[in-house]
Amino acid sequence: MKAIWNNTVIAESDQTLVIENNHYFPPNSIKKEFFKESNTHTNCPWKGIASYYSIDVDGKQNNDAAWYYPETKHAAKDIEGYVAFWKGVEVVE
Repeated sequence: MKAIWNNTVIAESDQTLVIENNHYFPPNSIKKEFFKESNTHTNCPWKGIASYYSIDVDGKQNNDAAWYYPETKHAAKDIEGYVAFWKGVEVVE
């Protein structure tokens, strides 16, 4: 699977995990040069507290376009640290 934004592959893996129709990419599959930590956090009742990344490609920024759970609740341990996308990031095979 590939995550693409602004015509650039920002993550790529053949080991994504699909939860609630979102592909979660292993932490080592993201191209960290495009990711900046965000101060945004949200809470999921069964996964835990999500942290966000903003994505910056060729000077264009997509705020809070990726999220991950640094420490998940027990039911979501499989995706701890994995990264998922939204806000126009295309995830394709």
